[in-house]
Amino acid sequence: MKIVVLVKQTPDSEAKIKISNDDKSRLEDGGTKFVVNPYDEFAIEEALKIKEKAKDPSEVIIVSMGDDSVKDRIIKALAMGADRGLQISSSGLESLDSLTVAKVLAKAIEGENPDLVLCGKQAIDDDNMHVGVMLAELLHWPHVNVVNKIEIDTMTAFVEREVEGGQVEKYKVGLPAVLGANKALNTPRYASLPGIMKAKRKPFDRKTPADIGIDINQLKSELMTQVTAYQYPAEKPQGKIFKGEAADIVVKKVVKLLRDEAKVI
Repeated sequence: MKIVVLVKQTPDSEAKIKISNDDKSRLEDGGTKFVVNPYDEFAIEEALKIKEKAKDPSEVIIVSMGDDSVKDRIIKALAMGADRGLQISSSGLESLDSLTVAKVLAKAIEGENPDLVLCGKQAIDDDNMHVGVMLAELLHWPHVNVVNKIEIDTMTAFVEREVEGGQVEKYKVGLPAVLGANKALNTPRYASLPGIMKAKRKPFDRKTPADIGIDINQLKSELMTQVTAYQYPAEKPQGKIFKGEAADIVVKKVVKLLRDEAKVI
C-alpha cells in the first residue's frame, strides 16, 4: 500500500504572532518557531501503523507545500519512520488560499498515485478545515474528516468519526480516499536518535508547481480568496476581585456588575 501524508508547517501554539507594521495583510515570520501541524502528526502516526500492519510492502510519503523551511518538518516525519519526502515549492505564489493549495496538492498526488491520503482534520493556524475536503473533491475521491479510528481491509477502509454530543458515525470507504485525522486516533511516536540519523539519508525531492504540470500564472488568476488584513483581538478587561465574608454581599456585587457592566442579565 502506498500512503501519502500531507503535512503543513504551522507556528508553534505558544508562539507570539506579530502583524507586519508595513503590510497589515502579512505576518512577521522572523523569530517565529514553526512545527508540524499537530493534527498532521496523528496522520503520520496512523500511516506508520497501517504500514506496520500491512502484509505487503508499503510506503509512506510525506508531501508538504511551502518555502524551503518546510524541509525541516518533512525531515521530522521521516525521522518518525516515513520513507520519503516531497516538497512542493510555493515560490512565486505570494498568496495561498485553501483552494490554491488543494489544486497543487491534487496534481502532486496524481503523480504519486497512492492508495490512501491522510492529513490532519485541520491546521491550527488558520483553522479552516478546507484543504482535505477540497482535495478529495478535486480528485473525485471519498473523504471523511475528524476520524478517530481506521481499519484497512484490502482496498476498503472502515472508519469512525466523532460528531457532536459524543456520538460516533461509522463509514465503509472505498480506496483511494482522503481521511482527516483527529487527536483521538492515536498517540504520535517520538523520533528516535537512530531515526533522526536515518532521516538525513532518506529520499527527498523538491519540485516546483511547473514540475508537476501547473501553470503558476493561471493559478494566480484563479485565486479566489485573499487576506486583506489581520488584526489583534481586543484586549480583555481586567478581572475584578470581590472581598467580603458575607456571601449575600458578594453575590449582590457580582449580580450588579453582570447587569450594569457586562449586561448579560
